[in-house]
Amino acid sequence: MDVTADIADFTLWPFFMDCQYRIPFTKSQGGDVVDSRNRRAAPYPEVSEVLRHLHEEGYVLAVASRIKEGEGANQLLSLYGWDQHFTYKEIYPGSKIAHFESIKRKSGLEFSEMLFFDDEEGNRRELATIGVLQVMVRGGVTRKLVKNGLKLYAK
Repeated sequence: MDVTADIADFTLWPFFMDCQYRIPFTKSQGGDVVDSRNRRAAPYPEVSEVLRHLHEEGYVLAVASRIKEGEGANQLLSLYGWDQHFTYKEIYPGSKIAHFESIKRKSGLEFSEMLFFDDEEGNRRELATIGVLQVMVRGGVTRKLVKNGLKLYAK
C-alpha cells in the first residue's frame, strides 16, 4: 500500500510555505529550520515520528502537492530529514489526478492501493473519481489519524 500526504497545505507543516516564507530554507546554528528572513519553519510535532514509523513498517510513502514553490518544499523535506522516507515525490502545480497517475506509473500500484492524507475536501472529491481513498487532516498528521486511516483502508 502507498501512503501519500499533501505537503503544501497544513498536512505535514502548519503553514502555506509559498505564501508565508521565503526560500532558501536552511538550518540555523540552533538546529531550527529557518527561511531567508530567519523565520522558524517547524513541522507539526508528530510528523517526523509518523513518517519514520510508516517507512520502517514497509509502507511506500509518497508526497503529492500542487505547490508552486517546489524548490522550497523539497528543501523542507530534506532539512526535516524526511527525504529518506519518501519513495515518490510529485511536487508541482496541476491536478491531483496527474500526481497520482505518475505515482501509479512509477510504483506499479493501483489507485485502490493508495491512501491519501490531505486537508482539502476538493482533492477528496477529485481523487474519489479514480478510487484513491482520502483521510481528511485537521491540525496535521498524527499517530492517531494514521492509525484510523489505516483501519478505514482495511475495510
